[in-house]
Amino acid sequence: MLIFLISCGNTNKKSTPKQEKPMAEKQVNVPDFNADSAYRFVADQLAFGPRVPKSQAHKKCGDYLETSLKKYTPHVIRQEFQTRLADKKIVTGYNFIASFKPQSKKRILLCAHWDSRPFADKEKDASKHKMPIDGANDGASGVGVLLEIARQLSQQEAEMGIDIIFFDVEDSGSYGSNDSWALGSLHWSKNPHTPNYRARYGILLDMVGVADPHFAYESTSNFYAPDILNKVWKAAAELGYHKYFVDEKTGGIYDDHVPVNENMGIPTIDIIHYDKETASGFFPHWHTLGDNLESIDKNTLKIVGKTLLSVIYQEK
Repeated sequence: MLIFLISCGNTNKKSTPKQEKPMAEKQVNVPDFNADSAYRFVADQLAFGPRVPKSQAHKKCGDYLETSLKKYTPHVIRQEFQTRLADKKIVTGYNFIASFKPQSKKRILLCAHWDSRPFADKEKDASKHKMPIDGANDGASGVGVLLEIARQLSQQEAEMGIDIIFFDVEDSGSYGSNDSWALGSLHWSKNPHTPNYRARYGILLDMVGVADPHFAYESTSNFYAPDILNKVWKAAAELGYHKYFVDEKTGGIYDDHVPVNENMGIPTIDIIHYDKETASGFFPHWHTLGDNLESIDKNTLKIVGKTLLSVIYQEK
């Protein structure tokens, strides 16, 4: 009996803990990019005429950009500044900054320049060198993509805080003189709209509208922000855009991302079309009168815009 009690008395067996199923990773709903809308934003800018500092077209387009951004967020700043051009003339410039979730400390910076070049100095006909250009691809394309992204952000909030900046007085420089270019970016990098402004990284768009684009690893971007290049190129490849975002290194250029990297310390890349067939490395109509609406391809706007939406909406 004693043996029986000992053997049967302890009926509490250790229960095997249930294996908890791993939580399914939350699916991120990335909004679709509307290329027709982006194209319209490009066309709207060009309708004012060349956006040359001190011109009426420049003033009217600046008002349009500010009004457009305010449709998508109340947090819009017009940053006015004065700067000296390569010819020593003083002009007033305007950077436009739109913020989404301004309370968030986790931020991404997206930017493009909105002014157009005062001189068509790459025209074969020298008599046209002093004519201002429309700057459809060189400026307006990046702004058009970012305005559409702003519209999407107003409809579906991203997890990250997003700042969109349109830099002014980028394209009035003199060849061979780096300090005469990207003057709006230079000003903002020394006078950010928010004291001690920080972003996890930045993405600059420049010349992102021509058909069959070729986006390579621009070496200044690769020097300052190789991880961000890899992140964006990987997102593009996952969308099937590896044909356009290519694994190729090119020379460095002085663009709006340089002051942001050097003065702000924000790792920032430049998504910019590279053309092997031209002496400049830029698209054939660069700094000519041919940089008009006809040079803009809706499919390219979608390629770039969809890639950016994928990046920013999947960032945590």
